[in-house]
Amino acid sequence: MFFTLVNHLTSDTLASLMGFGAELVLCATIVVILLARMFRFSEKIDSVYFALVGTILAIAVLSPLAPWDVSQSPARMVPIGALPRIELFTGMLVNDGFAVVTKTLMLVFLLLFFILIKLTRAHRKEDNTDFISLILGSALGMFLMVSANHMLVVFLAIEMASVPSYALAAMRRRDPRGSEAALKYAVYGAGTAGVMLYGISLLCGMLNSAHLPTMAVRLSEMAEAGLSPAQNVMLVMAALMILAGLAFKLSAVPFHQWCPDVFEGATAEVGAFLSVASKAAALALLLRVALGLGAIESAPQPLIAISDTSLSVADIDNAANLNPEEPTPGDAMQPIRSFIALLIAVVAAVTCTFGNLAAFAQTNIKRLLAYSTIAHAGYMMMAVPPILTLAPSNPEAAGACAGYLTLYVAVYLLMNLGAFAVAAIVRDVTGSEQISDYAGMIQRNLPIAVCFTILLVSLVGLPPLAGFIGKFAVFAGLARGYLLTGETYLVGLLVVGCLNTVISLFYYLRVVKIMTIDPIDPDAAPMQESPGVLQVGYLWAITAPVLVLIIAWDFLNVWIQAAVRGLVI
Repeated sequence: MFFTLVNHLTSDTLASLMGFGAELVLCATIVVILLARMFRFSEKIDSVYFALVGTILAIAVLSPLAPWDVSQSPARMVPIGALPRIELFTGMLVNDGFAVVTKTLMLVFLLLFFILIKLTRAHRKEDNTDFISLILGSALGMFLMVSANHMLVVFLAIEMASVPSYALAAMRRRDPRGSEAALKYAVYGAGTAGVMLYGISLLCGMLNSAHLPTMAVRLSEMAEAGLSPAQNVMLVMAALMILAGLAFKLSAVPFHQWCPDVFEGATAEVGAFLSVASKAAALALLLRVALGLGAIESAPQPLIAISDTSLSVADIDNAANLNPEEPTPGDAMQPIRSFIALLIAVVAAVTCTFGNLAAFAQTNIKRLLAYSTIAHAGYMMMAVPPILTLAPSNPEAAGACAGYLTLYVAVYLLMNLGAFAVAAIVRDVTGSEQISDYAGMIQRNLPIAVCFTILLVSLVGLPPLAGFIGKFAVFAGLARGYLLTGETYLVGLLVVGCLNTVISLFYYLRVVKIMTIDPIDPDAAPMQESPGVLQVGYLWAITAPVLVLIIAWDFLNVWIQAAVRGLVI
């Protein structure tokens, strides 16, 4: 029996490695970069080039259009829509279309991000090895967040993503604001990590498992038998504590305090990384945990299947004799699922409103973008409640809503990266990050003013720009959820989202007004040099998809919808 177990573990690990290829490539890239520094190759070849090659290889290994199906022997490539949900490493991780799409978007972001690093002057060349290694290490943790299927992996992945981020915030060694930002980030991170770990221990101890599908089944059995008042209190406490850890990564209210200070103290490039990659991974993890605990498709298979799992004639007869009117485990989960959805909805509404209102008083462009990031985290969280509400009764509609959220993330990637790229380039040529120093930008540098205007208007969500597609998709998901379930709080969430869109119009357009209408301020920081051709070209390359995606978004939407279909169904 022992040797049989070892053989199954070995075969499962070897099979899982093919579904873990992108992460292995990132690990290898980190090793190569560190070895290059050890043998002084980094003095001749910039570490950015190693990172670019590693990112491209990771995309190729991930194969976004036809990923590897490792559940078959031998493994073969299948269309993204046909990729089944596959548990890796005895259930610790999961690989499915949603994971492939999210990782692909993050790798595309990393590719564009490393190009930005090469074009700006935020860090000295000798610091690039440390900087890029930290970025890749944090990205590796974010990849694990996307694929987490076990509560231990959930906690470890969040810490793997967070710890390098603390060091990234302090990379501006000569600026005390960087050290202050890193200290605040680390203190808040340590506090929320402890709270989350306690919540995980409560939940896992209560359910006697840390494997998400197994936890869901046991939770449904307990709910069907009837939860005692003490168990209800423990579940509520565990849910709040786990949400605290996820809210920290999303910079959701009330765990947002670190975000403005860290974004102001760190470089604009680090702000771009934290605002895009971290948000994408945290949203994916939030969806994994919420769906994993709130929706049940079937009882999970044993982590190592030794016996034959085929149905016998007696099994079929027993299934045919089931009374369809008897409550199913999913029915017993309705109160728990509703509580999770309502809790996320409240946090989303408060986060969105606070982020938009707080942005009005900002004078630093990075702080304004930080509060914009908080507001957009609220918008994206609004897509989760309809998914949870629709999952048991209409999984196809729930899958479509998950696709809407992923589409928003794809659009947000371009908009926010472009906005922070403008902040970085303007900092390089003026030495300032104050909004007042953008006065008369349309006269001082027309391409930057035009690109930034397009990106800011897109962040509002106005047509015909790409931001309208993402925000409309999330709002459409809320409306669809209300029409199919009748949950009135979804309408309230939709109204809050629309009102906040109107509110955000004013502070985004204030920056546009300063750039296009206000005269050049004699006291403003002068442009010591003009942005380079490559820098301007990079901005146009980021801005162009924001302009044309409104008429060419069908391919992206079809790919995303096909990929995320298996997340709920």
